[in-house]
Amino acid sequence: MVRSGNKLKRILSIAPLASAVAWAQGVFAQVPQSVFAPAGPVAQTQLNLLSLTLWIAIGIFVVVGSILLYTVIRFRARPGDPIPKQIQGNTTLEVIWTVIPIIILIVIAVPTVRDAFGLASPPPVDDVLNVRVIGYQWWWAFEYPDLGIVTANELRVPVGKVVNLTLESNDVIHSFWVPRLAGKMDVIPNRVNTMWFVAEEAGIYYGQCAEFCGTSHANMRFRVIAQPENEFHAWVEGRRAVEAFSPANDLVARGQAIFESTGTCFACHNVDGTAANGQVGPDLTDFASRTTIAAGLLANTPENLARWLRDPQAVKPGALMPRLPLSDDDIQALTAFLYSLE
Repeated sequence: MVRSGNKLKRILSIAPLASAVAWAQGVFAQVPQSVFAPAGPVAQTQLNLLSLTLWIAIGIFVVVGSILLYTVIRFRARPGDPIPKQIQGNTTLEVIWTVIPIIILIVIAVPTVRDAFGLASPPPVDDVLNVRVIGYQWWWAFEYPDLGIVTANELRVPVGKVVNLTLESNDVIHSFWVPRLAGKMDVIPNRVNTMWFVAEEAGIYYGQCAEFCGTSHANMRFRVIAQPENEFHAWVEGRRAVEAFSPANDLVARGQAIFESTGTCFACHNVDGTAANGQVGPDLTDFASRTTIAAGLLANTPENLARWLRDPQAVKPGALMPRLPLSDDDIQALTAFLYSLE
């Protein structure tokens, strides 16, 4: 019995398992898109619920697994053992293992329902930033209806402010997901879904489409850039102050002329202050201030932009932007023009 008792103690020891779980959470928290590093109240609430269910599941695994191992070791068949006594079910045990799951389900259900209703609507505050999100194959449009601003693939928000999103799709089902700020929300054609978040720390938060939507689904990325309020207002004022575009030099002027005379450019993209007012592709008015191009796929550098202009399909399979008959000089001029758009 002493030997069996020592085995049971070793089996029931969960310290190594708890340490392993804590280590895994710490490692995953360093990943840019990690639910274990929440930076806002929505993500924190969702992590708390995840942690609760995770630890309950671990507890069930440890208890059931330990009892199973103990039973296998303690009551294993030995040479010469008689056939065990045959008995019917134990009513007391059956009641216990029926009641315990009910209690566990209640423990999980209560915070789940509470949090689901609590996160369904943004907090009742007066100062809310409203943003309309539209999903396209394969990029994101962000419209600020109260500010008169439209941008793409990079959502700028002030730190500490409630951001209320309405989500729509222009084509197929997408899913909007910024793991460190909030959980996933489907973006469905002919339907408007809503969600909200607050970024409590300044920084860049990585997001992506989380619903398979076609060839370049994995390349449908975006970023939420949380800025101190004064920096966000400076960006807003800069966007509002856009006037008639005036090229800084001859190369930029040539790039503007190419952009405004190439049907695919001016018919698909909008650039405030120019003749381009297309609504099919991303708005490029603040192109030079963005950190990425091709919906978060490439860093915004002249080399990557030239690569994109030369052959979009090679960079992003399935992209709706066609390959244009542009010479190296044309690409140089277009690059100069686009990098003058701040």
